[in-house]
Amino acid sequence: MSFLTLTTDFGTKDGFVGTMKGVIWKICPQVQIADISHEISPQNVTEGAIALWRAYPFFPDGTVHVFVVDPGVGTQRRVFAAKLGTQYYVGPDNGLLTPIIEDAEAKGQAVEFVHMTNPKYWLPDVSHTFHGRDIFSPAGAWLANGVDLHELGPVITDPMRRPLPKPQKTDTGWLAQIMVVDAFGNCTTNLPAAEVAGITDIHFKAGGQVVDGLVTSYGHCNPGDLVALVDSESFVEIAEVNGSAARRLGLRVGDPVEVICSK
Repeated sequence: MSFLTLTTDFGTKDGFVGTMKGVIWKICPQVQIADISHEISPQNVTEGAIALWRAYPFFPDGTVHVFVVDPGVGTQRRVFAAKLGTQYYVGPDNGLLTPIIEDAEAKGQAVEFVHMTNPKYWLPDVSHTFHGRDIFSPAGAWLANGVDLHELGPVITDPMRRPLPKPQKTDTGWLAQIMVVDAFGNCTTNLPAAEVAGITDIHFKAGGQVVDGLVTSYGHCNPGDLVALVDSESFVEIAEVNGSAARRLGLRVGDPVEVICSK
């Protein structure tokens, strides 16, 4: 059994995602397709990178991930396929895979890229505006069908990199920023929980308000409380219990969070 995921900024109002799945199933009828997200903000490569980075560790070896957040569609930007660790990736060369590349490198795992120049594994007619359908979906399906990565094109060693922002150490703690705002309005920062492990006197300043301390979960607090806690991916998050911290504090991705602490 083979597995393939889709991550796009297409939304689900139109038929783009369904069309991609049709292309994939015509080539690889047995593949199981999982939707990581189709609600990535339009052309937001960083948001797409975070969504795929947070999801890929939970998929089986050999999974093929097709990602289409592609503001450069129709230009001379490269299209590639990759093996990173034990999984495969297909999409535009725009830096979206950077955190996954860094994970594989840190673990000493496979990091292989090919420039997809072999039209044998594309649809016969390639449009200028829908490479998700015409190039990425068929290439991903062929990989899921067992085609060797290197059949798709020549090796490349210089994929574009777009590192995620890291928190900055300060005299009083860290200057972090909002990395993700989820559908509940919870605001995940780029501060790993490991950085603040064991610190009991800690405060988070965001949106003009200060949140004191870290709690274990939403359920330990009262509705309407502003809290900081460690999210499911082990990053510090600002949340409003049964509400939206993003709306209440006016927070957006990229906004600063001042972390003040003492050991």
